Amino acid sequence: MITKDTIDKVFETSRVEEVIGDFVNLKKAGANFKGLSPFVDEKTPSFMVSPVKQIWKDFSTGKGGNAITFLMEHEHYSYPEAIRYLARKYNIEIEETVQSDEQKKHADERESMYLVSEFAKNYFHENLFNSEKGKAIGYTYFKERGFTDETIKKFELGYALDEWTAFTDAAVEKKYDLEFLDKTGLTIIKEANQPGEQSRKFDRFKGRVIFPIQSMSGRVLGFGGRTLLTDKKVAKYLNSPESIIYHKSKILYGIYQSKQSIAKEDNCYLVEGYTDVISMFQSGIENVVASSGTALTSDQIRLVNRLTPNITVLFDGDAAGIRASIRGIDLILEQGMNVKVVAFPDGEDPDSFARNKTTEELKKYLEDHAQDFIQFKTSLLLDAAKNDPIKKAALIRDIVASISKIPNNIQKEIYVQECAQIMGISEKVLFDELSQNLKKEQREASKKQTSSRTPFTGVVKETKQVEHVDRLMVLESALIWVLLIYGNETVEFIDYISEIDDKGEKTIKKENYKNTVCNEIYVNLQEDEIEFTNPIFVKIYYEIINRLNQEQVIDVKSLTKHEDLEIATIVTNILMDEEQHVLSDWERHEIIPKSKEKGLPKFVPDVIYNLRMHLVKELILATKKNMGELSQNENSIQLSRELLDEIKDYIGLQKILSEKLNRVV
Repeated sequence: MITKDTIDKVFETSRVEEVIGDFVNLKKAGANFKGLSPFVDEKTPSFMVSPVKQIWKDFSTGKGGNAITFLMEHEHYSYPEAIRYLARKYNIEIEETVQSDEQKKHADERESMYLVSEFAKNYFHENLFNSEKGKAIGYTYFKERGFTDETIKKFELGYALDEWTAFTDAAVEKKYDLEFLDKTGLTIIKEANQPGEQSRKFDRFKGRVIFPIQSMSGRVLGFGGRTLLTDKKVAKYLNSPESIIYHKSKILYGIYQSKQSIAKEDNCYLVEGYTDVISMFQSGIENVVASSGTALTSDQIRLVNRLTPNITVLFDGDAAGIRASIRGIDLILEQGMNVKVVAFPDGEDPDSFARNKTTEELKKYLEDHAQDFIQFKTSLLLDAAKNDPIKKAALIRDIVASISKIPNNIQKEIYVQECAQIMGISEKVLFDELSQNLKKEQREASKKQTSSRTPFTGVVKETKQVEHVDRLMVLESALIWVLLIYGNETVEFIDYISEIDDKGEKTIKKENYKNTVCNEIYVNLQEDEIEFTNPIFVKIYYEIINRLNQEQVIDVKSLTKHEDLEIATIVTNILMDEEQHVLSDWERHEIIPKSKEKGLPKFVPDVIYNLRMHLVKELILATKKNMGELSQNENSIQLSRELLDEIKDYIGLQKILSEKLNRVV
């Protein structure tokens, strides 16, 4: 287990804005940063990071926390994994206590698969530099491709020995479970078909050079292996099979190495293969990723959208291949992103082109040949249409169909104008075609909704009742909120004391006194012996009181780093709700949020009185219920009178509280 000193050091050193900035493109918003949610698809930023409080909140999903909880939510790390990640990032030495066999046994399946994959990456990489066959075959191949040692190490490239069980034997010897070697696909197990026959196992990537596929945080998810054989019967590239940690359609090769450059350059170059990424990266174009030979997916596009809204698609100089891949452009447009296209000369791909150009030449080519998608589509397909009116009309419809995917109406109109100019056709015709496209899409969407509805069976379903508001939960939440936000504030409170004057009439007398908000709440709850009913509020309240007793102040920041993630998350959500107005830029619209501090002398006692009122009401209802359950005998009649007296006392207490709240029951 990681020692507490190490965990404390990680919390003290790490900066939440730096950690999240590796995954989300953050922009300054006053004292905070904001960006697009990394958890949902959105066009308007709802994700907020507070450097001062060292916490974050995603207002789209309600998730929030510190740097640790972000890694756990976004990268699905366990708590120790997140600590290790930050320790590596900030060069903090990890001190550990010895882990018991029982603790090792309880590591979950996902974690075990990550550990196996990390071992495999290191094993293949070491083969490349430290084994004779690795140096002679794998290393030589990469050098022939023009990759430097620095690049090979940057992408942690490797080589799997051309032996049936070399990797599997090494992993088993290091005590890695064969079950997880199988589940990651690193080892293929052939079960015995006949009684007495033993199952066979062998290495999936035997004799291949290895490209580790990593998540945005650097976790090894899977591998790509390229054969060095010329046999056409052998697949040129082989990928890890789908697993609980590897989903080919949801990852981009090179995103870990390129994420910072993508955010900095505010643009992402999208290529097809592993070597395309590596050659471009080595040539100075570091903001580049690959779809790894798969058709581009919405999940992959959203991954880029977290870092930048701009994508430049790089196509090989093969017209047939370009036509097959052009569908991905519509997907990018659907996500509301800005897309440009660059085509390389015939016979060239990003890998070969980058290897034969200087950095300056490569950058200049990319800048000079970047086209928007309309220019690209027309230049690509217009030659095929030539003077054929029918083909030209089909091309125009194709382009308008792409424009209809764009969610932004202003962009739609600009593209329609550009298309009209290039194709020599009136804007009105194009807008009519666009309108028909949009209506068609709406009809299809409507049909899908209709078909997904439950068919009418003749039975009318009950109307859903309005959800009951848990009044007690609201009041308890308000108390926790005010303790966390204003607990250390000293406020001048007003108490209303009932007195009987000389004439025997009751009067209300005001009395001013000063107290801290936390002491005021604590004393009032103690007087009435009020306990929180919500378990998480109970935990937070006692954490606050314990810290108050030890340090005389509430250390809210320590609660956001609490080892109990439920406490840390709830506290963070409450603190970050105060920052929500920054997302809407209220100040720019001259909307100034009302200062809550000025209202504390009334707000704090009001919450306490309302809580008391609610609890008294509950006692009255419970007492009435008890009365109703009594049987009619002499003892029960006496008990009923006693219960009735209790109710009268409770109603009297209600009246006093109502007077203090300036309300009438």
